[in-house]
Amino acid sequence: MVQRAKSLNAAPRFPAAFSRKGWGAIVGAALLGGAAAVYASPRANHTSAAQEKEVARAGQTDQATSLTDQTDLSVTVYNSNIALIRDVRNLALPSGTFRLKLMDIAATVNPATVHFRSLNEPDKLGILEQNYEYDLLEPAKLLHKYVGKEVTLVRSYMSNNTTQREEIRATLLSDNNGPVWKIGNDIVTGGYVESYRFPEVPANLFDRPTLLMSLENSGSRKQQVETSYLATNLSWNSDYVLTVGRDDKAADLDGWVTLANNSGTAFHNARLQLVAGDLNRVQPAAAGGVTRDMMMAKAARAEQFAQENFSEYHLYTLGRKTSVEDKETKQISLLQGSNIPVEKHFVVNGQNFY
Repeated sequence: MVQRAKSLNAAPRFPAAFSRKGWGAIVGAALLGGAAAVYASPRANHTSAAQEKEVARAGQTDQATSLTDQTDLSVTVYNSNIALIRDVRNLALPSGTFRLKLMDIAATVNPATVHFRSLNEPDKLGILEQNYEYDLLEPAKLLHKYVGKEVTLVRSYMSNNTTQREEIRATLLSDNNGPVWKIGNDIVTGGYVESYRFPEVPANLFDRPTLLMSLENSGSRKQQVETSYLATNLSWNSDYVLTVGRDDKAADLDGWVTLANNSGTAFHNARLQLVAGDLNRVQPAAAGGVTRDMMMAKAARAEQFAQENFSEYHLYTLGRKTSVEDKETKQISLLQGSNIPVEKHFVVNGQNFY
């Protein structure tokens, strides 16, 4: 026996709690999803390849930007484990050529899809080159980066019933399946070391995923910049629970949107949009009969999402901002419906009986 919702003759709809806008995100991501986009960023002056290399080698202090500079954030998540991120920040940038550390981006970013531009002076700020730095700071990598360099070894020992601490200067000769040290004239392996002390963090290790950009600015110091890119390991799905009453005549329907973020960064105070439909793939028409979307159309709205259709895509925009932490599964109430009529439905040898 199957409990079936009755008389739900409505077009498939997503309960209204997302607003109707943002189709540029769908079209843009669909294009980027098929191939890497190649574009020419505006430059204030023509720069030779030799000059570009000189920028990367320059000893000047790099500019850095983090979430504290962020003024707007939009996250459009597809149900194909990919998302389009649009990040707007207010920056104070020097004139001429310099390097910018764009931090707090998704670790799963596709660097070929990054688009960086100034919103207030797009013809004055241009990008010369970029590097995606994903070699993140951690103890094993930090030690490996110090091969051939001097490190301070710290160990504790007991002497006269008191704990003593000893610091030893040593050169790391190798770090293959364990460190090999040169201490004085001795080559030392093994031994108990409580901790290592390093003089500084190597320049090619980063505490978070970072885009390192070489930029050229001939405009004002204050710039509002937008960075958009595609990232993976963000996904969403919807779940529905139909609870049938004891009299088998009516049911309650509850729905949730489940958003999973394993992109390597958190998204705070973001405008959230969800897109149903695979990129670069036309979905076949839905089969006839009663579907869960039809049941949703009959249920009472939770007033959180609004739907808009575009070709084979369906866009759902959350009517408020939300935050999603890294490695978090967030559930947003989708709908709550009550007193949905149902009827008993028997199937015997392929024939329906009521």
